Amino acid sequence: MKKVGVIGAGSWGTALSVVLDKNGHKVTLWSVIEDEITMLKEKHEHVDKLPGVALSQEISFTTDLKETIEDSDMLVLAVPSVFTRSTAKSMAPFVKEGQVIVCVAKGIEEQTLMTISDVVEEEIPQADVAVMCGPSHAEEVGIGLPTTLVAGAKSQETAEKIQDVFMNEVFRVYTSPDVLGMELGGSLKNVMALAAGMADGLGYGDNTKAALITRGIAELSRLATAMGAKNETLFGLTGIGDLIVTCESKHSRNRKAGMLMGQGYTMEEATKEVKMVVEGIYSAKAALALAEKYQVEMPIIKEVNQVLFEGKSVKEAVSELMLREKRSEHESLEWSR
Repeated sequence: MKKVGVIGAGSWGTALSVVLDKNGHKVTLWSVIEDEITMLKEKHEHVDKLPGVALSQEISFTTDLKETIEDSDMLVLAVPSVFTRSTAKSMAPFVKEGQVIVCVAKGIEEQTLMTISDVVEEEIPQADVAVMCGPSHAEEVGIGLPTTLVAGAKSQETAEKIQDVFMNEVFRVYTSPDVLGMELGGSLKNVMALAAGMADGLGYGDNTKAALITRGIAELSRLATAMGAKNETLFGLTGIGDLIVTCESKHSRNRKAGMLMGQGYTMEEATKEVKMVVEGIYSAKAALALAEKYQVEMPIIKEVNQVLFEGKSVKEAVSELMLREKRSEHESLEWSR
């Protein structure tokens, strides 16, 4: 049995607490919001973000960050990406040398273009920082539907520790050394899911969605490999797997926000309606900046940014994607004659 502190009591942090508790670990779930912790203590259910999922009496709920960290063998950092740096700063004085921190949020910091694990390593250099991601919605994990993710770390030993802590008969965990590829896939697919949702909002069909997903993974792969990630990662669970689930699922907040924008909502109106952090909006500018920095063509990312921040209509963005100059699908393939 391990003592695991989960930092962030949103839907994902709560769902992972359920997994860890079922695996026999002693779980402490932390939130900075006192009303949220009061609700969890009284109802043993996150009625706002994970309704219908009963939380064990064995799970502890607290607003005491120091106690959560110092009493834990492993930490799971599950706050939204926009709050990662501020939370990591608060955590830093209490984290022990070599303590494992598993980052499970997805995003790229807009100002620095750093991944989540890079941000945590900068703020908590004494920690052993790892990541875990893949095609997974909290709503399904919370009720025990079969789910498969990947644990990524600099060392195989750390990745296998995470694998051992989380894995069970309905929660399968693979390992990978390609942390950068995992994080890029997990972050940028949220931007693609906005595009997929926009297409849904316009009433477009399966043909459109298939094209967006396929060309989306091509864009992600081009950027990730230019940055030094491995192509295999982008065509695995944390790349195309995560992209499919986020573009298709009724649970996807990014798809829902995009769908509302396709129906005529502004970005601000759509995020207010979703009532949760829409990570793709925060990653969109960073994705475009990375594309420019590494001189990689990412037309879908570019059009999503113009819709979000420049007032371009969704229908016009789709039209421009369709009417781009003619080209071969795979430039590396050679003609026989």
